[in-house]
Amino acid sequence: MMLRLLSILLLTLSLNAKDIYTIDELIIKALENSPDLKISADDYKASLSRYDKGFASYLPKVDLSLSAAEMGMSDIPTNKDSMVDDTLLLGQLTLKQIIYDFGKTGGSVDSLKYDSDAYLNANEQKISDKKRDVKSAYYNVLQAIALIDVNRENVKLNEAQLYRAQKYFESGIKTKIDVSDAKVELIKSKLDLKKSLYDLELAYASLDEVVGFMGNSTNYEVYSKALNFENILDLLAGYALNLQDSIDFAYKNRFEIKKNLSDIKSAEAQNIVAESGFFPVLYLGANYTKQKADKFEDTMPKDQYKIALNLDYNIYEGGASTAFKEEKRIELNMANSKLNNSKLFIKKQTTQAYINLNKTRDSVTLSQSLLEVSSEKFEQAQKRYEYGLSDFIELQQARQGYIDAKSNLVVSFYEYYDAIALLDNAIGK
Repeated sequence: MMLRLLSILLLTLSLNAKDIYTIDELIIKALENSPDLKISADDYKASLSRYDKGFASYLPKVDLSLSAAEMGMSDIPTNKDSMVDDTLLLGQLTLKQIIYDFGKTGGSVDSLKYDSDAYLNANEQKISDKKRDVKSAYYNVLQAIALIDVNRENVKLNEAQLYRAQKYFESGIKTKIDVSDAKVELIKSKLDLKKSLYDLELAYASLDEVVGFMGNSTNYEVYSKALNFENILDLLAGYALNLQDSIDFAYKNRFEIKKNLSDIKSAEAQNIVAESGFFPVLYLGANYTKQKADKFEDTMPKDQYKIALNLDYNIYEGGASTAFKEEKRIELNMANSKLNNSKLFIKKQTTQAYINLNKTRDSVTLSQSLLEVSSEKFEQAQKRYEYGLSDFIELQQARQGYIDAKSNLVVSFYEYYDAIALLDNAIGK
């Protein structure tokens, strides 16, 4: 009987158990599950197929044609006076090989290659953005969990104050208004706790969307540890790069910059294609034909072949070549302008992220100092209230100041780590 109860207990625990994910595990899940990343990855794969298709232009084109036909012919040597019907079987093998086209094929293939590189870098940028978004959503969940702990502490403080106010009232030390005020503050703190619990659910919902979890309910938890407010400043990791080094690092490593450079190379290759339109195409053409006709065998060859070196030259097409060349020149200018525009945006983004990192770090430092002072003030207010040197309003203000300082420290702490994630993303780290 005991063994059966133990088995049921273990089964219940296993059914109710939730997976616990660290931030690295959530990033891996996001890379596996996110539909937006799958779309960008498929864009890159499609570009590789287009490159393979374009590269085939270097190779000979071979076609086989087979046909069976019923045909009629008059004035043939075997019968000059009437129409003769016969069955014709024909097979033809043709080959075409580009010899030289003044960069048209090479430019087209190079353009496709650089287009593929651009799609690859765009995909890598999306992966970097996804890592940033997962980190931000993860820190938002941790912040919500920490704020719940703060609000639970607030509820306990208000419960203790209500108990004390009731005892003081029963002893005739304090008035009824202190009990009423304590009840009001307790209800307000419970309301704040309830709101923070819903905020945690909302934070998990945002994390689900970023990671790509499709389930209707959250059956996992994030790995978290309770904050130690006494040594919280020791958890602030410094950033290795200064602002200028961060900008230089971004110019070298941001995938968006690399994509722009690939777009420029693709546009340059397209300009070579446009230039080739003013020159001829030299190619080798060959074909072999085999045909069979019973009644026409004396008038039609059974086998024939031709090998020729050909030159095609488009003399005039109404200015289309000139217009195409101008179009590609403009596209190259646009690609260079987009690169400069991206650099300006990345410089601004990096600068803002770096300033925000310093701002949040200072905010954590000052919030820690504020918490220490607020905690000391709350302790003093409690003693003054006990000794009858102050009223409940002063005590309530000191308690709320302590709770607000602690909440602000929690928010500032996780904003600092979110700022690190934003700066890492901005510089392509």
